[in-house]
Amino acid sequence: MGRYTGPKDKLSRREGKELFGRTRASLLRRLRQAPGQHGTSRSRASVYGRQLREKQKVKRIYGLREKQFKNLYEKALKAKDVPTGTALLQTLEMRLDNVVYRLGLARTRPQARQFVTQGRVLVDGKKVDIPSYEVKEGQKVSLQPEAFQSPFIQSILAREIVLPAWLQVKEGIGSVLRKPEREEMDQDIDENMIVAFYSR
Repeated sequence: MGRYTGPKDKLSRREGKELFGRTRASLLRRLRQAPGQHGTSRSRASVYGRQLREKQKVKRIYGLREKQFKNLYEKALKAKDVPTGTALLQTLEMRLDNVVYRLGLARTRPQARQFVTQGRVLVDGKKVDIPSYEVKEGQKVSLQPEAFQSPFIQSILAREIVLPAWLQVKEGIGSVLRKPEREEMDQDIDENMIVAFYSR
C-alpha cells in the first residue's frame, strides 16, 4: 500500500491534533470534532485504543507507512544508550525530510519530502532524493544553489523559525551537530505508549 494521498485535515481531526503544519483557523476550530459530516462523540478509549492512536499520530506526523514505522521501532529496540522510545524519535528526527523541515528549508514535512524526491536537496554537496535517508552527525544539508533564485523558495527562507539546538545554519547551509535530546523533540508525543503497543 502506498502513502496516504487523501484529505489531510481528516487525519488531523481523527487524532485531535494538527499533524501537517497546516495551521489554518478553520481546521483549528474543528480539531475537537471527529471526522465525518457531523462528527462523532469521542468515547473514552481503552488502553489499547490510546496506544493505537498515539502510534497512528506519530506515524502520520512523519509521513510513514506501517511497515516503515515498525522497522524503525525494531531498530530502536537495539539501541543500548537510550530508551527505546527516545531512540525511535531520534531516528525519525534524523530522517532527511524531517531535517530539511527543521532547518526551515520547507514549510511542512510533506513539502520537505517533495523537495527531497524532486532532487532539490544536497547532503554534503551531493544530491540525495530519498526522504528516509538518515542524516549523520556532522553532515551538511542544503538546497540546490539554483533553488535560491526561486521567489517561492525565498519566501520560505524569509520566515522566522526557531532552530533546534541540535542543528545549525550558516549562509543557507544546515549542519547536524548531534542527535536531539528527548526534551528537544515534540513534547506532545508519548513514546512509551508506542513502545507498549508494539510490546503486546
